[in-house]
Amino acid sequence: MKKILPLSVTLSSLLLSQNITSIQYKGLLHLSEDMATEISGLHIGDEFDINKIDQSLKNFYKQGYFSDIWVATTDNGGLVYNFKEKSVISKLEMNGYSSNDEEEALFIEMGLKKGDLYDIKKVEAAKKKLIKKIEAEGYYDTVVEVNAEPKTDSIALTFDVNKGEKIYIQNIEFAGADKIDTDDLENALANQEEDVLGWLPGLNNGVAHMDQLDYDAFRAKDVYMKHGYLDATVSDPLMRVDSGSYIADVTYQIDEGEQYRVKSVQISGLVEGIDKSEVEDELNLLEGKIFNVEKLRKDMAYIQEQVANLGYAYAKVSPNFSKNEADHTVSIQYAIRPGNQVTIKDVIISGNYTTKDRVIRRDIYLAPGDMFNLTDLKDSKNALGRRGYFEKVDIEQQRVDENTINLLVKVKETATGSIQAGGGYGSYQGFMVNAALSDRNILGSGVNAGISFDLSKISVNYALSINNPRVWDSEYSLGMNIYQNEYEYTTYKHDSYGAGVNIGKQIERNLYGYLGYSYSDNEIDVNETSNSSIYTSIFSNEDLSYSKSTFSAGLTYDTTDDFYVPREGVILGGSVGYSGIGGDEKFLNGSAKIGLYKGLEDYIDYDLILRYKLRANALKDEGHISGPEKLFLGGVSSVRGFEPYSIAPSDDGVNEDGEATRTYIGGMKSVVNTVEASIPLSEAAKMRLAFFYDYGMIGTNSFDEIKKSGYGVSIEWFSPMGPINLVFGRARNPDELDRTSNFEFTMGRKF
Repeated sequence: MKKILPLSVTLSSLLLSQNITSIQYKGLLHLSEDMATEISGLHIGDEFDINKIDQSLKNFYKQGYFSDIWVATTDNGGLVYNFKEKSVISKLEMNGYSSNDEEEALFIEMGLKKGDLYDIKKVEAAKKKLIKKIEAEGYYDTVVEVNAEPKTDSIALTFDVNKGEKIYIQNIEFAGADKIDTDDLENALANQEEDVLGWLPGLNNGVAHMDQLDYDAFRAKDVYMKHGYLDATVSDPLMRVDSGSYIADVTYQIDEGEQYRVKSVQISGLVEGIDKSEVEDELNLLEGKIFNVEKLRKDMAYIQEQVANLGYAYAKVSPNFSKNEADHTVSIQYAIRPGNQVTIKDVIISGNYTTKDRVIRRDIYLAPGDMFNLTDLKDSKNALGRRGYFEKVDIEQQRVDENTINLLVKVKETATGSIQAGGGYGSYQGFMVNAALSDRNILGSGVNAGISFDLSKISVNYALSINNPRVWDSEYSLGMNIYQNEYEYTTYKHDSYGAGVNIGKQIERNLYGYLGYSYSDNEIDVNETSNSSIYTSIFSNEDLSYSKSTFSAGLTYDTTDDFYVPREGVILGGSVGYSGIGGDEKFLNGSAKIGLYKGLEDYIDYDLILRYKLRANALKDEGHISGPEKLFLGGVSSVRGFEPYSIAPSDDGVNEDGEATRTYIGGMKSVVNTVEASIPLSEAAKMRLAFFYDYGMIGTNSFDEIKKSGYGVSIEWFSPMGPINLVFGRARNPDELDRTSNFEFTMGRKF
């Protein structure tokens, strides 16, 4: 800081000018003179006081705008403040690390952006953040040099990065570990030895994460705490690095101690309104069992939620331990400090530039005047996530006073409307062209509508749909659709024209019911130009046309936390439909679905999502079922690796040319099981990679007459055009007549 009182100020001038006669500010760009006067605290007529002038300089420097300030005086007792403002950062570049597409986001993460004032301390802090980020990726001896090039009234910054070398962990030793499997200890660490085929996504490549090394001892100690070893100690890791090869060995010194069992569990401080016996029945850590710190944490969270559901937003649960080293038992007491009951003063919504406040509020289960409830808070966040309007949802608690809080609902909107045009190629469909105009949230109203078409070698589809999930903000929904589908199967062509309407109601928080009606006209033409004569269908021996009139009812239970990429929750659904009141078809159709989603990031520090899905259907003939209405498996929404509609009961034989033939009949019962593991592929591009295995069964009289399975990988891409799923599948053990497919894709569906 520079504070200069020029030498031209003589003792006589100071004595003759006891009061400030004028104040001038020169060189200001970011501050007005009125603001400068307020900051300095000096006014014309004030006593000439060197200490006050010195304080005014300090006040100006605190603003962060200036690299230099000095004060001069005039002959008649005036003050002149001269400012040299900091340069503006006009250019930011990085060499040796990020791509151009990622640079802007990376600099923002570092705390810099174009237009900021150049501050050497801020630049040094950004440099340290960058080095720490690169070291977290496993690079050793990273060097970052910052070059500042002055421009006219600005400065250009270039970060030159030398990432150094990656350290690879060759061996990890747990000296003293006898009672716990060393594989269990290593699996808990952020730094692990390289797996076999460790270069594959999801496996460990052995690269050291230096920023996590200091925490790995605590992770290993936590493993012992999960197995009851309360006295276990784990030393800080000793890493020995070969400076030539950058191969490292890591050693931990461990003293395991003895294993403890739970002697007793007590709860103190429960508030009125909670049944103590009911809470105790739900606890995981029980008397006589081996102590487990993970169960302890779950019990603490459960007790806290029960208390918080009665309005105690700031309830705390503390575990008190009493160890008996003689018999290696531990007594646990959960001490509850409930604090004050809290009510909601206001719900403040931000970040919704398109979505109307009322659309958001109808999914928030807490309103002004309500008693705080933690379960309601969690359910509100999940409900907003399921809508598909937002990329991110946070609900924070803002304390107003001892008895009231505000809820701060912060959302980050995602693209819900799009004009799409695209195409692709599939082994079965050939070249495909599609276009759509759709919006899940028209004008922020929550109404979902779309018009689309897609064309390929074998299909022409048009559709128009509209759905309001909350008519007049009520619990009722209303939807309508019309469509025209022309699909050319291997053995026949199916044209369908139809429309439908459905009315739904939210029965409970996560339970939704609906009633629907649909009508369609259908025409079947024998495919005389089929490229293969080995496939036929029992219903394609002659042309037919029919109409179908269907009434349906269903229930859906959904607790997932996101519409497109759920990481937590369950989806259960069931429906029954009857075709027969009008139309030519007369049959019953029942269906059921299950979806289980579990993200493991909280457990393994990696964004792995496990999914299990089941879809089952059953038909019952009540008079007539046309062939196309029967069940077929295969394709992207069924058993991947097989062509669509290529798995069904059939009659196999031999034609006149001696070729094996297959005549499709269609099934009456089917079920498909799917397991998936999804991992991040590129966070910047919003892409994930999923490994899948599908197992399907279909039959006429029972589910398991035909069993087929497929496996493969899919790329889940949340593109600017909407979610796209690229599927690369292989059929498992297909027979010679099975029609297989290696690539398919979908758009607009949840993953």
